[in-house]
Amino acid sequence: MSYAISAALQSAVFQHLSLDPVLTSLVPGAIFDAEPSGTLPSTYVSLGPESARAQSDATAGGAIHEFQVSVITDAAGFQGAKTVAAAISDALIDADLVLGRGDLVSLRFYKARAARVDTGTARRIDLTFRARVDDN
Repeated sequence: MSYAISAALQSAVFQHLSLDPVLTSLVPGAIFDAEPSGTLPSTYVSLGPESARAQSDATAGGAIHEFQVSVITDAAGFQGAKTVAAAISDALIDADLVLGRGDLVSLRFYKARAARVDTGTARRIDLTFRARVDDN
């Protein structure tokens, strides 16, 4: 196992989301690789935390990466955020991502958490995906 594919996976996920027509129509110019500073869009998407664990087999060194993609909004209610979250899921589940290093074996939805944040004035949905990668 190696953590060496992490950057390639993150880059591919970001590029894939940034080019998805449904998602970009919902949050135009508001998909970020890191939480933006300054004036924030009303609704935006941000790549978040990741964890990885060994998952090698006889043919390749591999890993399972669990990574988070978040939808953050100051809109009232969760409906708009859930629409964006659904577009993220649709874009990523079983996506055929080309990595700069290694191979993506599978990409699946793992879990989600929706919550009010900032004393209830904002909404946040954290989607966690599980990717199996090989470094061959």
